[in-house]
Amino acid sequence: MAKVDIKQAWVKETKFGDWFLNTDTWLVHVLQRALNDLQTLIPKDKPNKFNTILDIGTGFGHSLIELDTRFSPSTIISLDVDPELIVKASNNAKQCQANIEFLVNNAANISLEDSSVDMVFCHQTFHHIVDQESAIKEIHRVLKPDGCLLFAESCRRYIHSFIIRLLFRHPMHVQKTDLEYLELLSKAGFSIDEQQVSRPFLWWSRADLGLWETLTGKTEDPHTREETLINAVLYKSDNDLVI
Repeated sequence: MAKVDIKQAWVKETKFGDWFLNTDTWLVHVLQRALNDLQTLIPKDKPNKFNTILDIGTGFGHSLIELDTRFSPSTIISLDVDPELIVKASNNAKQCQANIEFLVNNAANISLEDSSVDMVFCHQTFHHIVDQESAIKEIHRVLKPDGCLLFAESCRRYIHSFIIRLLFRHPMHVQKTDLEYLELLSKAGFSIDEQQVSRPFLWWSRADLGLWETLTGKTEDPHTREETLINAVLYKSDNDLVI
């Protein structure tokens, strides 16, 4: 696997963005709400015990506590491209029952063995990654056969909105719609089941922060609107696809 320059692989967050990722708004309305939704999408006939979980884009480590509490894994591998990962996430890591292994790594070139993790959690990370095609291949590679990917992402409409452009930083040329993300996931070898996909239209994901709906009582038609968010539970097929 070719090495990828970190400067080209990642767009560093703004100071406002770093502050926001430590707020209750982020924890409750973004992270916990996404996980609540994702857990309802896990099929009842699939295993719900995940011994090793890879957390892509750990940041400050709030996700470590959530994954530890909800799934009781033996090990969580905390991956982030930010060299300050261990400093940022250590306090939250210490609160976990699971063994936390830190991995300062680019998601497009993950230093883990093939088929080595039971679950990958990728929440609000993909829109920061420049080489998304390589990253999704790597996620697929490190998952065990029938391994589970919890994927929660903001779509192009949201990332391209004025308020997000003003307050945050992202590689704008790689942003995708919900359908484009599903196509990317499918090409990498993940099985797509629409019953395991949701498209929440949350107030904070809208350009007007939901003001129009609040004033009028009306919302956009879900059959015609461009979606702002996608949550999906996907599984690595036994018949791996190679792009």
